[in-house]
Amino acid sequence: MSDPVAAITEAEATGEIAAIFADIRAVYRVGAVNLIWRHLATIPGALPWAWRLVRPLYVDGTIGREAMAFKAGLNNPALPPVPDDVFAAAGLSPDDLRQIRGILTAYDRTNSMALIALTALMAWRDRGVQSSHNTTLSEAEETSELPLPALTPLESMRPHLAALVLRLNGFGTAREQPILASMYRHLSHWPAYLGLAWTALAPVEASGALHAAIAAASGQARIRAGAIAMEDDPPPIAIRDAIAQAIEPFTSDVLAKMVVICGMLRAITAQQEA
Repeated sequence: MSDPVAAITEAEATGEIAAIFADIRAVYRVGAVNLIWRHLATIPGALPWAWRLVRPLYVDGTIGREAMAFKAGLNNPALPPVPDDVFAAAGLSPDDLRQIRGILTAYDRTNSMALIALTALMAWRDRGVQSSHNTTLSEAEETSELPLPALTPLESMRPHLAALVLRLNGFGTAREQPILASMYRHLSHWPAYLGLAWTALAPVEASGALHAAIAAASGQARIRAGAIAMEDDPPPIAIRDAIAQAIEPFTSDVLAKMVVICGMLRAITAQQEA
């Protein structure tokens, strides 16, 4: 499957959708559009409404600030960094690690912000609150642009690699058919790294510590997002439920899961001191 849920690819996008995708890349400063936005693009009117609602919160720094505070408060299971010679023994070069770290940094940035923004959007929809916000861009917010490699379709992978991606995607979720996280598809260019990731994450999954950390992260995201006020008219009734249905699997499962897992993988892949 090219995408785990219905989605418009960046290559397929035209007109207003293509313009919004370009704006999302510029605002996120990441060279790809997250799956949730591409999924919303399949619902007529959903992406323009949702992006119009949350975009000011990205631009003025509200989302970035709340995402940074959210991540600072996480208590992820501690994993020791993997020594560089272990990566080298697995066939991963310094350039491989540079690209892998770039992917993890990109997802660490975008997933935490998307979790806060979309959780706030759902809370706003449920409350029907319309208010104002007034914040400034955090000086600590990362602003460099992060490129990403091609997003490999699952069906294009060798069977054992596709199986590994699906095994990893099952970590941290109780859902029988969880949304396939794009991060694993980006990292599939380095199968040896995914093997090391499975080795690091499997014991934490088996112990229940991973699920506990994800549940705690989800609760913290709701607290952070609940304090964010938004301004806009409600979505059209015809698409309101469709928007909620589209967003729910991301806010309640895949985004919180991947924020925690990405943070743990960044820890084991940390740059070693010379």
